[in-house]
Amino acid sequence: MSGMLDTGTRLTTEDGVELQVAGLLGTGGQGEVYRVRTAAGDRALKWYYPACATPEQEDIVRELVERDFDDDRFLWPSAFVRGTRPDAFGYLMGIRPDRFKGLPDLFARRLRTTPRALLAAGLYMVEAYQALHSRGIAYRDISWGNVFFDPATGDVLVCDNDNAVVEGESSGISGTMKFMAPELVRADPGARPGTQSDLHSLAVLLFMLLMNHHPLEGRQELAIRCFDEAAEKKLYGRQPLFVFDPQDGSNEPDPVEQSTVLHTWDAAPEVLRDLFTHNFTVGLRDPAARVRESQWRDALRAVLDGVVDCAHCGRQNMTEPEETTAGTCWSCRSVLVLPPRLVLTTPSPRAERHVRLGRAARVHAHHLVPEPTRHDYGDATLVAELTEHPQKPGRFGLANRSGAAWTGTRSDGTTQQIAPGQTVPLRSGLELDLDGARAVVRPK
Repeated sequence: MSGMLDTGTRLTTEDGVELQVAGLLGTGGQGEVYRVRTAAGDRALKWYYPACATPEQEDIVRELVERDFDDDRFLWPSAFVRGTRPDAFGYLMGIRPDRFKGLPDLFARRLRTTPRALLAAGLYMVEAYQALHSRGIAYRDISWGNVFFDPATGDVLVCDNDNAVVEGESSGISGTMKFMAPELVRADPGARPGTQSDLHSLAVLLFMLLMNHHPLEGRQELAIRCFDEAAEKKLYGRQPLFVFDPQDGSNEPDPVEQSTVLHTWDAAPEVLRDLFTHNFTVGLRDPAARVRESQWRDALRAVLDGVVDCAHCGRQNMTEPEETTAGTCWSCRSVLVLPPRLVLTTPSPRAERHVRLGRAARVHAHHLVPEPTRHDYGDATLVAELTEHPQKPGRFGLANRSGAAWTGTRSDGTTQQIAPGQTVPLRSGLELDLDGARAVVRPK
């Protein structure tokens, strides 16, 4: 596979880093991506097609480089690279690690993952774009082609960041039709891509991630004989209708051709269904009423902390936060048994978290603070985890994985110290002081 740049071509970034092209990594709608050698190791170079190497695009890239957005969830442009011609340029960025996979592979069912990983990916995506928006930058092209995730952990990596601009600027692209806000599809007077349209695109991406289906593609999409641009504009812009609109069932999913989304929607907890319904009914008509990142964040975290394994088939089930009954397993239809929960109350300003104490239960640093700047369910942030007694199967305790001792108070008022590495037996009513946060074991 050959590209615009030959292997061995030498280039230099504007800040003096020397590059040598090692090979073509892939192609996209705007250009090609190459692996390049540098003194500091291999990097990636995006090189624009001549038709896309416009002065406007150069201005966008230069501004993104100057912003120096240091966030490991983004492959951010780090240096501008000029070719031998004025209209030949690109930018340097990190290389996407192999563990990150494309969402199209997920939707085509070529990846094995879990509900926990998908919920974590949704949460991490929301926080990544929230971090971008908080800096006054609109992404403008949130879609399934620009976000990659680790199917094992849910970690995300946002690529192709060269279309992001300062909020309010109108240069560049408007997005991918499937994910564009209706007002942009219709080209309403005064409508321009920004954080409000990003919120629509993000909601579409979350729906597809968790439901494996597009929120506007129901019976009306199946009735289209020629899926051309006019049909797309009607479906996504002029007459968009949520497939689960409570007031209009004319675009509901076909039970034969679109059965997957019927099952995934039925398995989703009400807190998520309510947000999706609001976003794709009221939010389709009123951009200012779209679900905010903080709302998605709180709901996704609560559902992730409440995932329950089916005692019969072992499949993971999403449950409604704080509910005392969970219905049946989405896979085998057996009645779900809810384990006890750990209710964590953070220091002021007071916030409450509910963690289901199933076999995979873990408490992380973000559970102990009122407003974490970032959620992280990785090993590095682990504070506590549920462990089974090695000699007494079925007996569980909470192991201290933090660096500080806990104070435990039993239901009879007696106390004990739980040092790092020690485990306290799990009993209803047990109260723990976890570095200032209060944790109490409650029945289901």
